[in-house]
Amino acid sequence: MTIHKGRGFACINYPIGMNLGGDPSQALVHSTPDGKFMVALSSIDLGQGMKSVTRQIASETLGVPVEDVYVDTADSDTGPHCMGSFASRGTHRVGNAVIRAAAEARKQMMEAAAEELEVNATDLDTDGAGNIHVKGAPSKSITIAETAIAAQFKQGRTLSGRGIFLIPPSEADPETGDMTPVTCFAHAALVVDLEVDDETGEVTVNHINSAYEVGRALNPKLVEQQLIGGAWMGVSHALYETTEPNYPARDHGPEDFNTYLQPGPGQIVPHDIAVLERPAEDAPYGGKGPGEMCANPVLPAVANAIYNAVGVRCDYLPITPEKVLRGIREQGGARPQAVRA
Repeated sequence: MTIHKGRGFACINYPIGMNLGGDPSQALVHSTPDGKFMVALSSIDLGQGMKSVTRQIASETLGVPVEDVYVDTADSDTGPHCMGSFASRGTHRVGNAVIRAAAEARKQMMEAAAEELEVNATDLDTDGAGNIHVKGAPSKSITIAETAIAAQFKQGRTLSGRGIFLIPPSEADPETGDMTPVTCFAHAALVVDLEVDDETGEVTVNHINSAYEVGRALNPKLVEQQLIGGAWMGVSHALYETTEPNYPARDHGPEDFNTYLQPGPGQIVPHDIAVLERPAEDAPYGGKGPGEMCANPVLPAVANAIYNAVGVRCDYLPITPEKVLRGIREQGGARPQAVRA
């Protein structure tokens, strides 16, 4: 028995959203009587941080404290239209819709404050701490809560906004099929270090190094955690998740989706991440979002690392011990490739 070390590399560019049919998202923003703001979406938070990011985007656009913004991801019956949470489109499409809705609500808020302070709305600004003041004269101010009360109970005004972000459908060239299915791309490069046991075919991932270009990390900690979790999801796809047995006897492997193998949190390996920020012009505050890109480069990197370790090229997933062991035996033993620095 020999343990063989291998290193594999993969890089990807990942499309954000799909504008083949327009790919729209809508958002609604309105103020409560006490100056809090509600953001209504039909864009579901699947655990990827949709509520946190759209809350930040709305707060930044409105100019109000983030703790005064609440996000309701309702459903298609009660919320504004959204194509869905897929294609890594949430931050980009929904974020842009929220900016437009929040900008409209902010305009109404500033006009209401201007009426109370008896100045022009263009002379006002927010301080991000819950106040609206005259530019150059911070002492002449009104709180956002007081503005909301005045708007709704004195002026008869709603502080609300509607936003939609729609990419026009891309037409395909009838001769060449050329088209523009997406508006921007995110990018990633990833290196996996692992070991392969040539007696059992078992693969053990030891270390991951990666670099992700996400436009702008609107919430750096969320991005980091999503990249770590997504990469381990990629490892799970690459090595574990199957209803096929590992060895000829059925009782040696999972039989259905209740018993198939997945790595747990305790098996997550060290992962060094470099987040590269290259703000996208058409993205909300430059952020594209990592989304599914987290997992994608891991799969080919694992396959390349196994080939580097023992010379076995597996071309379909998952790469189970049975497949690795069979490949080793078919080629007459492990054939380690050149060591990569």
